Amino acid sequence: MSKKHVTHPRESESEVIEHLSELPQHSELIDEIKETADKLGADGATRGDLKILSRALRELRYAFKVFTPYRRNRKVTVFGSARTKPEAAEWKQAELFGKRMADEGWMVVTGAGGGIMEAAHAGSGREMAMGLNILLPFEQEANPIIEGDDKLVNLKYFFTRKLLFVKEVHAVVSCPGGFGTQDEAFETLTLVQTGKRDLMPMVFLDKPGGTYWSGWMDYIKAELLERGMISPSDLSLFKVTDSAEEAVDEVLDFYSVYNSMRFIRDKLIVRLHREPSDQLVERLNDEFSDLVESGKIEKTATHRLEADDEHLTHLPRLSFTFNRRAVGRLREMVDLLNKELADG
Repeated sequence: MSKKHVTHPRESESEVIEHLSELPQHSELIDEIKETADKLGADGATRGDLKILSRALRELRYAFKVFTPYRRNRKVTVFGSARTKPEAAEWKQAELFGKRMADEGWMVVTGAGGGIMEAAHAGSGREMAMGLNILLPFEQEANPIIEGDDKLVNLKYFFTRKLLFVKEVHAVVSCPGGFGTQDEAFETLTLVQTGKRDLMPMVFLDKPGGTYWSGWMDYIKAELLERGMISPSDLSLFKVTDSAEEAVDEVLDFYSVYNSMRFIRDKLIVRLHREPSDQLVERLNDEFSDLVESGKIEKTATHRLEADDEHLTHLPRLSFTFNRRAVGRLREMVDLLNKELADG
């Protein structure tokens, strides 16, 4: 069934049909997958390679099926150590954060194990919990809150699991943890910093008075920032805090005015819950001209190629040719929009 289309100004019916045809149809994409599979035979792919591809595709297909009914629900991923005990302050902090986010209508996604993962699910409750469990030879069973739930996915590969942790959510919060937590935190930062994942709030949450993330931040500044390996604006991509309430506020405030972003060819479309004034748009052009490859930041109508995001067609929009490099500065622009329009 075709979706309702919001007509672009001065766009005729024939032009609408033409531009909608530019969107790949489901059948075309499925045919591409089949064609790729056929090429594996022609390539003489090894049995081991085929097993990896087959299992990865099956895992992702099932996970997408599980997540599809909840795509419109805001979700936050919580990372952290599986070894954290219930009596630990970090456990209680994760539990409080999970509860507060569920109270705000957000679902909580974790690796479904114990420790911080179980704590966040204990806070959110089973109804608002989703799990991505990794199958390991020595661990781990899903925690009792999510075990047996239809919203639990069991995965063999870390790379499919990590894709889902970032793709299917609207925020990521990292609590103290080991190598896995550090890996997940740095990968999420890298994906957002390089534009491989749309902007979203990232929070590094410690126990009250804890030094886990503040010490990490010292390292980031001394060894990465001071050596020029990251830009000063990259520090705007995330927040370090030891307060669960501040973590909740960081996530919610990010979406107070900003809704989402999408690239249409060379244009970045920023969707908002409130329309900025002409004066504010002029200020954006003054303060964030370094983001613009050519032209300027402008208000825009819903683009014809956004027809597959029908539920967002009513939102005000800004559009500009983003240089695709200064993602930290883009986050700073979003923060300004949220601040200036939040009380509007």
